[in-house]
Amino acid sequence: MAKGKEAGNRLIANNKKAYFDYFIEEKFEAGLVLHGTEVKSLRLGKCSIKEAYVQILNGEIYINNMNITPYEKGNIFNKDPLRPKKLLLHQYEINKLAGEISQQGYTIVPLQVYLKNGRVKIEIGLARGKKNYDKRESIAKKDQKREAQKEFKLRNL
Repeated sequence: MAKGKEAGNRLIANNKKAYFDYFIEEKFEAGLVLHGTEVKSLRLGKCSIKEAYVQILNGEIYINNMNITPYEKGNIFNKDPLRPKKLLLHQYEINKLAGEISQQGYTIVPLQVYLKNGRVKIEIGLARGKKNYDKRESIAKKDQKREAQKEFKLRNL
């Protein structure tokens, strides 16, 4: 069996807060331009995208504040953990995102980082901000779902 098939899709980092703070309209899968020690660190699962944001500059798309912890054995080859990293998307996808975020209330947020067939991928979403009452509504739905599962579990014992 090939090495890529064994690994499949393995989640490295997830941004749960993005689903709470935003309505995700559309999702895109992008590659990342990384250096060797960064990939090794990601394979160990040392990544955080909680404070990360996506920005379009000069027709190219970058992720800023994505923290990749330096690889322990990387010494001089380690890069700055918070450096901006270029995302690999088709030009028409970048143009579409640029057009959408020019509208009021839209932004691009990183949703998750994962390994797909041995390559590091990031899922980004075109998002629209939620208001406070929307957040309360999603909390109420989550509580109802939790209560229903609890009731179902008690009934089936």
